Amino acid sequence: MVQTKTSPCDVLIIGAGVMGMLSAVELAEAGQRVVILDKGQAGLEASWAGGGIISPLYPWRYAPPITALATWSQNAFPDLIARLRDSTGIDPELLSNGMMVTATNEREKALAWGSGLARAVIEITDDEAQALEPHVQLDETPLWMPGVSSVRNPRMGQALRQVCMHHPRIQLLEHHEVQVSGDLESPVVSSRGQQFVADRVVLTTGAWTGGLLSGLDLPCPIKPMKGQMLLFAPSGLVSRVVLANGRYAIPRADGRIVFGSTLEDVGFKRTPDKDAFESLYASALAMIPALDRVDLEAQWAGFRPGSPEGMPWIGAISDALWVNSGHFRNGVVLSPASSRLLCDLMMDRTPIVDPLPYQPRNTR
Repeated sequence: MVQTKTSPCDVLIIGAGVMGMLSAVELAEAGQRVVILDKGQAGLEASWAGGGIISPLYPWRYAPPITALATWSQNAFPDLIARLRDSTGIDPELLSNGMMVTATNEREKALAWGSGLARAVIEITDDEAQALEPHVQLDETPLWMPGVSSVRNPRMGQALRQVCMHHPRIQLLEHHEVQVSGDLESPVVSSRGQQFVADRVVLTTGAWTGGLLSGLDLPCPIKPMKGQMLLFAPSGLVSRVVLANGRYAIPRADGRIVFGSTLEDVGFKRTPDKDAFESLYASALAMIPALDRVDLEAQWAGFRPGSPEGMPWIGAISDALWVNSGHFRNGVVLSPASSRLLCDLMMDRTPIVDPLPYQPRNTR
């Protein structure tokens, strides 16, 4: 027999990735009592598996609403990371060393996109590129984006988990597999034989969002897009993000290099595979030849919440059901702005950006 949870909350968040935890913190700071449910440990899905570049890849390819969220988030990241580090003792290692990017057939578009933004896209010479990254070998002269940062996203997740575990208005419940039933106006959330009572439910469930909404008879385009990554042992061969031919190298403060990634529409097939390894390893050595002398420490896979044109759903599906998901490859970089926007809408505050482009679309 299903028992009703005895302590109702204002907001029940399903999904404790970076997006869910930041949304919880925003809402709690606005005075809401928040419960977060996650099927595993907080921060160990896409929030852990991604690379942590604080910029969309090839940002000029995205629609202006993505740029709006990214710009707000990029401005917010230094203070956010400092607060997380100071309050938890966990350093997410925000590195603000810029990004070199090759832009075959897109140079003029990239330069035009960057001309009106503080995070400019700058033309540099081959000699300047070599001075920035002497161990990197590229097949064309890159562009330089000095304002781009990166964060060690697993540690960002760990820090947010600590914040949520100790916040007086947040209850984080891990290892709670969730079932959602009922209808859009009255969703019923159950886990471990209990129903959870809340004024409003928020889905921050990433690649799993479409599956949960299907239980409420709502078609949703958000689906898993697998990505595989490599991790190289400390070498110090790269000091800043390098993006070329769709692949990127991301330095960590300890000298390790994260290299990625694949983009695979294979559902929830998680196992890393040999073909992806060979492709990624060949790309890594083509970009940084000296990596052939560096040990490879890990290969892993994660699931991005794919969405058409990378446009997330942020807002109300009904008065009772809300969503903050579908950020595709940009979950970490868009998380501060997306979480603030969700809170603005739920608290009836003036939103930080125009919310209309992110409004969940009923596709029936």
